[in-house]
Amino acid sequence: MHIKFPGKMEKILQYLKLKMLPNTLFFRTMLLIFVPLILVQVVSVYAFFNGNWEKVGKRLSDNLSNNIAVAIEMTGKNPSLLPEIQQVYENEYNMEFELITGDEQLAVKTNTHYGKEYKIVTGFLEESLHKKFPQAITSVYLMNGRDDVVVLVEMQSGLYRFKTSTKKIFSSSIFGFVAWMVSTSLLLFLVATLFLRIQVRSIATLAQVAEDFGKGINTPFKPYGSSEVRKAGIAFIKMKERIQKQISERTQMLAGVSHDLRTPLTRMRLQLAMLPDSPDNKEFVEDIGEMEKMLDGYLAFVSGEGGEKNTFVDMNELILSIINKFRNTKAMIRYSTNDQVSAIQGREQALKRAVTNIISNAFNYGKTIAVALESNNNKLEITVDDDGPGIPPEKREEVFKAFYRLDESRNKETGGVGLGLSIARDIITSHGGKIELTDSELGGLRVLISIPL
Repeated sequence: MHIKFPGKMEKILQYLKLKMLPNTLFFRTMLLIFVPLILVQVVSVYAFFNGNWEKVGKRLSDNLSNNIAVAIEMTGKNPSLLPEIQQVYENEYNMEFELITGDEQLAVKTNTHYGKEYKIVTGFLEESLHKKFPQAITSVYLMNGRDDVVVLVEMQSGLYRFKTSTKKIFSSSIFGFVAWMVSTSLLLFLVATLFLRIQVRSIATLAQVAEDFGKGINTPFKPYGSSEVRKAGIAFIKMKERIQKQISERTQMLAGVSHDLRTPLTRMRLQLAMLPDSPDNKEFVEDIGEMEKMLDGYLAFVSGEGGEKNTFVDMNELILSIINKFRNTKAMIRYSTNDQVSAIQGREQALKRAVTNIISNAFNYGKTIAVALESNNNKLEITVDDDGPGIPPEKREEVFKAFYRLDESRNKETGGVGLGLSIARDIITSHGGKIELTDSELGGLRVLISIPL
């Protein structure tokens, strides 16, 4: 179900989706796991603070406030019993307190040994003291690295100073709770990451094998992973076997057709050689030659060099070997390369045939030819420019059709049957690349071949 938004809102959402969401399946799945996990952590900690943490903190603070109130009340009624009360509190409650009077009160209140306020620890106690002593001035401080808490209660009788352990008002269970949640979450995240890597690796392997098959590389593959991925892998293997079987049967059938057609053509040529020369016989011989040429071109087109194995091909050396065949022609040729990566994995004879067809066309229709080889980490590009008549933009896609020829610039005298570009595109496409026709800076046609590395 897709919710429709206004045009501008839809564009904004699409932009945010492209910029913020990860592209790979692994990170998208991890996002689906990680975001709910963080939300659960936040909600759990919030619920703990509002529930158990708050209740325990208030109860401990109220108990300490009550003990302080009892000590102040007992001391106020019986000042002479102050030493005994101090001893009882120190033994029973582990709390030290003293009554400070006179000028010493100011010195105690301005004592620099007290630490800064730490509301997460002292907040509940401060609220409890304000309720217990609404008329008095109360202060709460931490000292000794927050191990001890100091409470100052300023009464009319003097300044009471209480000192006890921070554990009396603060429960450290929050740290154990958070540590337990974080550790279990990290363990879950680690397990999910390892599991997803295995699942995503099987999908990535299947995608790579499918891409290699599209380039003509027969990579061994054994399905693994989840049942859905294995099912997709098995379906791919069956599809690949069917395609390879169809290609093999087509090649065998065409080999038989070639043999059956060449035999009568050869007999006809021999019979014509035995007849006296005449204009009619000469035209008949030319027709037979044209038929043989068309038959050879057709068989080359549909066979597609399918039996050749893949190897690493140095395209720089391959192009130089092709150009050297045309050095003695009247046309001028220039070749340039950036001397970067030039080796690709492919079928050497098929690639040589495709590039030869392109360069041969340039020599047939141009006087100046420029060939360039550019490459980087992603793709290899071969550019062939000529100063010939070129091809009209509206017909640049049609020339890749089998047996299609331009009447004005391609004719029988050139020796072509309309299969050169078709064969070249078929070979380049089988290597995962593409061919584009554009205008050349030399005034003719530019052929751009792109092959991924």
